[in-house]
Amino acid sequence: MVNLLDQVERNIGLRRLLHDRQAVLVAVSGGLDSMVLLHALHQLARSHEWRLSLAHFNHKLRGRSSEVDEKLVRRVAGQLGLPIEVESAPVRDYAEVRGLSIEMAARELRHNFLARLAKRLAIHTVALAHHADDQVELFFLRLFRGSGGEGLSGMKWRGPSPDSARVELIRPFLDLPKAALREYAAQHNLSFREDASNARLDIQRNRVRNELVPFLERNYQPALRRTILRVMEILREEADFARQAAREWNGRFAPEKPERRRKARATAFRLETDAFEELPIAVQRRAIHLQLLGQGVKGDFETVELLRLELGRSVSVARAAEGGASALAVCGPDGRVRLDPGVSVQFTGERRSFNLEPAAGGTDFAGVKVWWKLSRKAPKKAFGRGQYEVFDADKLGKKVILRFWQAGDRFQPIGMPGEVKLQDLFVNHKIPRLQRHRLLVATTGSGELFWIEGLRISERFKLTSQTKLCLHWRWKRL
Repeated sequence: MVNLLDQVERNIGLRRLLHDRQAVLVAVSGGLDSMVLLHALHQLARSHEWRLSLAHFNHKLRGRSSEVDEKLVRRVAGQLGLPIEVESAPVRDYAEVRGLSIEMAARELRHNFLARLAKRLAIHTVALAHHADDQVELFFLRLFRGSGGEGLSGMKWRGPSPDSARVELIRPFLDLPKAALREYAAQHNLSFREDASNARLDIQRNRVRNELVPFLERNYQPALRRTILRVMEILREEADFARQAAREWNGRFAPEKPERRRKARATAFRLETDAFEELPIAVQRRAIHLQLLGQGVKGDFETVELLRLELGRSVSVARAAEGGASALAVCGPDGRVRLDPGVSVQFTGERRSFNLEPAAGGTDFAGVKVWWKLSRKAPKKAFGRGQYEVFDADKLGKKVILRFWQAGDRFQPIGMPGEVKLQDLFVNHKIPRLQRHRLLVATTGSGELFWIEGLRISERFKLTSQTKLCLHWRWKRL
């Protein structure tokens, strides 16, 4: 086994993660990974004169176990004589309001806490305990989502916090396997807490960790983790090259400054064309994506491809920095992406959730009255007045969420073989942009769309010969 302290010190030095006498905020959950990180940095701090502070975020997700985690971290901080800051937040409520998974909601709140605390303490670096096994799991999770080279390259050794560009996140363990951390904890008799939720197979990351990776190692590639890490390193370098080339090409749209000219002269390569359509496809995509990001738009693959393949076509995008304000993006023949803010509509996160209990009921939301009724039989005609649909209630479940269309929503209309972007569905039905943001959608408790006001229902929730319980759904604008 590798000497963990030597490897961590080498990583920090070679990758310039920290310098001597630097203040560092260490994120400590109480689990194995973060407790090993804390111990290792505390050991190395003696010779490098690092000034460590601890940060613990209590997610309040596991009842008494969450409180015991916090007590452990506080106790260890006291034993080491290190300052500690603790914060908690209602993660489940936040996830419900924002329409996020519990894991994503916890991540957002945790990063927000770390960034705010770092700025308040005037500490510019936060140390995280992500390790090589985390990288492998992330590779598969992003592969399943269809990520590109940059996404598949995984986490970086150092990079800005998602909540503040002035706060840098460092990960000294990225080339260390979980087994090395366990061995170190045993050698030094470290106390840590096991999170029971890590064994739950209804969480995709856990299935990757506990089922997929062991299966592939056992049946296909015993050295899978090492192979995946090598692939991620190759993808990272190639993605960095494409990004650098795209930035160089995009630079012609900005007023040239002396420092830009100096940096351009230092570039080790030159693009051989000034024509956008003659650029390598990877550079075209990256150039468009970077321009969108520079204008506050997180462009997904479909958006980038629409702009790239249909130059001059207007594509609806959402500006994240402006509360989801919608705008039209156009990529001209010269490859320059322009946003038209003239038609600006706000996405809204307002929503209402309710249970389909009792067997009949109704609710008002955003100027629309909705009635429902559960029945064992599909009626021969609609009940009452107003628009009407019928769904398979057993497939839907008990919880329903009413909300507005959000950027990135996808839907499988009845009769179609696969999902489409809701934005494209609106375009195909010639629904005016201003009207799209007024239409309601309904989702299951897990977030799957089954109804869009005035459009076709979902293929997934239609009535079949196996349907036993029907949901009768009627609505009317007030």
